[in-house]
Amino acid sequence: QEELNVCKWSVEEMKDSKLPGDKGLVLKSRAKHHAISAQMLRPFTFTDKPLIVQYEVNFQAGIDCGGAYVKLLTQTPDLDLDHFVDKTGYTIMFGPDKCGEDYKLHFILRHKNPKTGEFEEKHAKKPDADLRTYYTDKKTHLYTLVVNPDNSFQVLVDQTVVNSGNLLTDMTPPINPPAEIEDPDDHKPEDWDERPRIQDPDAAKPEDWDEDAPPQIPDADAVKPDGWLDDEPEYIGDPDAAKPDDWDEDMDGEWEAPQVPNPACEAAPGCGAWKRPMVDNPNYKGKWKPPMIDNPNYQGVWKPRKIPNPDYFEDLQPFRMAPFSAVGLELWSMTSDIFFDNFFISDDRNTAERWANDGWGLKKAAEGAAEPGLATQMLSAAEERPWLWVVYVLTVALPLILIIVFCCTGKVSMVPSSGGK
Repeated sequence: QEELNVCKWSVEEMKDSKLPGDKGLVLKSRAKHHAISAQMLRPFTFTDKPLIVQYEVNFQAGIDCGGAYVKLLTQTPDLDLDHFVDKTGYTIMFGPDKCGEDYKLHFILRHKNPKTGEFEEKHAKKPDADLRTYYTDKKTHLYTLVVNPDNSFQVLVDQTVVNSGNLLTDMTPPINPPAEIEDPDDHKPEDWDERPRIQDPDAAKPEDWDEDAPPQIPDADAVKPDGWLDDEPEYIGDPDAAKPDDWDEDMDGEWEAPQVPNPACEAAPGCGAWKRPMVDNPNYKGKWKPPMIDNPNYQGVWKPRKIPNPDYFEDLQPFRMAPFSAVGLELWSMTSDIFFDNFFISDDRNTAERWANDGWGLKKAAEGAAEPGLATQMLSAAEERPWLWVVYVLTVALPLILIIVFCCTGKVSMVPSSGGK
């Protein structure tokens, strides 16, 4: 099928399955658009109970660039799963996504503007937790989203909260627009003065201010060192150099020996014409500038005036989203063999936890039992990184040797007791 440029899905066990017979949905092809969906037995309607969405993902081959998120497809009269594409309307998009070193865990909802009826994507704030391990350890991870009727939400990985917040305060752009906006027709007056400080207009350059004084002058106190060779140049023509045989004075000009340090100067403090060293000029002041003072006409940084926002609305119950009636995976991935399992949608947190323990919990236990012991892991690591042997010796072997030496060679001093008279 890949030769025909068709994406491929399969229902099969994981390549390194620790639970024989346990199968899941596997995205098999790479560098292709994928779409697969399923109708729910009944639509989910947002009322007075929470929404819990959870499912398992295993990046069996790691993940270079691609997503493994799920879309909850909005219930509409024209929803056609046979033509499920990226433009198909969804209520919530949730799950992992990664490209390069950008590790994401999406929670996006489509909020309906009560004034215009149009939908706008709202993104939850980025988790503070480090997500890297979930994409690189090739283990099965459980992703859970909980959205509550009080507008609070939680995002969990492996039943641990990695992100939480409130739909009213922690979504970008915000659910509700600002009540006031800057007037687009207001413009800064031409005479508006935003300069907090200005040059003093009343200041005058002092009469004794010399702008032409140089920054440095010869040191008047300097004395030429004894033994200075005034008549000897610092460099002379190399006496050992010879004009090349192929030197053409008509083409190359008159030949001169290359310059080398004058050996006569090696023992002397200096050669050539002596000049006084330069020192900072105590009378140097540079160009005069008026001092800065507070601007008496300062009006502050100009901002347009505020006006009522014509598009303002207030939705205090964004939890009451559009019902959804199908679940879909609409993905692009540069890596194949992404394993999905145990999609679960409910309004009962306890049931979701039992489902998680009976599904993901078994995978976790099986994967943990198959992991090598600490000693095996240390030996394997040292085979890949020989320098770790030094660390092992310093942190494990050396302390043990010192304890053995101390215990086996220690001496006990016997102090005789004093006898009574």
